[in-house]
Amino acid sequence: MSQEHETLPGVERFADGVHGAVIRPDDDAYDDARAVWNGMIDKHPAAIVRCAGVRDVIETVAFARKADVPLAVRGGGHNVAGTAVCDDGVVCDLSEMTAVRVDPAERTAWVQAGATWADLDRETQAFGLATPGGVVSDTGVAGLTLGGGIGHLRCRYGLTCDNLRAADLVTADGEFVTASEDTHPDLFWALRGGGGNFGVVTAFEFDCHPAGPEVATALVFYSGSEAKSCLRAYREYVETAPDTVSTLTSTGVMYDEDLFDADVVGDLKFAVMGCYAGPPEEGEAVLAPLQQFADPLVDVSAVRPYTEFQQILDADYPDGMRYYWKSLYLDALSDPAIDRIEYWGEKAPSPLSTVDVWELGGAITDTGIENSAFAGRHAPFLLGVEANWEEPAMDDANVQWVRDCLDDMRQFSDGSVYLNFPGFLEDNDETMARTFGTAYDRLVAVKDAYDPTNLFALNQNVKPSGDGEHAG
Repeated sequence: MSQEHETLPGVERFADGVHGAVIRPDDDAYDDARAVWNGMIDKHPAAIVRCAGVRDVIETVAFARKADVPLAVRGGGHNVAGTAVCDDGVVCDLSEMTAVRVDPAERTAWVQAGATWADLDRETQAFGLATPGGVVSDTGVAGLTLGGGIGHLRCRYGLTCDNLRAADLVTADGEFVTASEDTHPDLFWALRGGGGNFGVVTAFEFDCHPAGPEVATALVFYSGSEAKSCLRAYREYVETAPDTVSTLTSTGVMYDEDLFDADVVGDLKFAVMGCYAGPPEEGEAVLAPLQQFADPLVDVSAVRPYTEFQQILDADYPDGMRYYWKSLYLDALSDPAIDRIEYWGEKAPSPLSTVDVWELGGAITDTGIENSAFAGRHAPFLLGVEANWEEPAMDDANVQWVRDCLDDMRQFSDGSVYLNFPGFLEDNDETMARTFGTAYDRLVAVKDAYDPTNLFALNQNVKPSGDGEHAG
């Protein structure tokens, strides 16, 4: 990483021509502007452009292309892999573009790319509507959508990308286009799960669905000594649960002095979380078995506002903590896989880390690969391995734990991954080709059409087929 920051040629003239702020290394705001949610990331861009609108995005893309420097694109949320910022290049920062407009009659929402799910939920819930999002409200709309989007409504209403109707974006050559099923359909297919490879998306149009204002929810914590039996009970539950239920589990210490008694706060625990997308009185009965796997340590299941449930995990993922996550799609939740999940949950070097199992299926499976690039529809479960810790001295131990866990768990998987939980893709080319399978060549063709020099390389990258390589 270079600490000597040379001024980019033409940056002064460029800064005079955009409406938003252009922040450079000598500016007082620079260190705050380059900081991202993941405290592991410490990069020093040459310029950060706080875009105020589409014109600023067009100008920023053109400037980075002409200067032949890396271009990072930053939305409004987490970006665990740290690709939203770069060394010695330009950051196209969309975080101030947060407008949301809901059409309750058409049940649609138009959202700028810097918005978070809290921004979107606040507006859609005014009309008793929701777009399927993530499970943490300060997640960014843009990154989550482009990588797929797995949230509390997924089995009923599908992934976030399944609910995308159209996307406005600026391509590598500076053209502004709208992609939908009717216009630029191949690009639209690629944007629905193919990541941020094809341009800077400036706004999304989504379908909305009835949800809330109150929903039945489950959140139950059991002793880690019951983790294996609880996972087996969970497996039986999801085999017959209706698509109106979406659930996930976590195995780890989940250290929380406010939630757990002192005698168990440092012990291994198993948690199960669920949401019912339908009448709350029905949902309470359907979710009840999740509260009966064993004697709970803590049970905070309740009928509660949808927005409250969307925010219930926010405090577990504070800004500036250190994060390293990876994932695998599981072929099944077999007894041997359950044994290893319990083992790796107990082996975590940080009491804030977890091994998670996400139920898939339902509406996710019902949408065919021909309708979107998202590659995980074949799997019944997603394994997420989350290392979350505070001390930089523990970086190596936590990263190694995630890698060791994934190496072990590949025996239960085809090796494909969820793009929104990638960690740092050390083997990007192999992982991307394996994940997308037969759809990968189609993604490459879209990349060739819209970004043949790989200007948008700072992501889980689909490389163009030609020899042209950009500085990014």
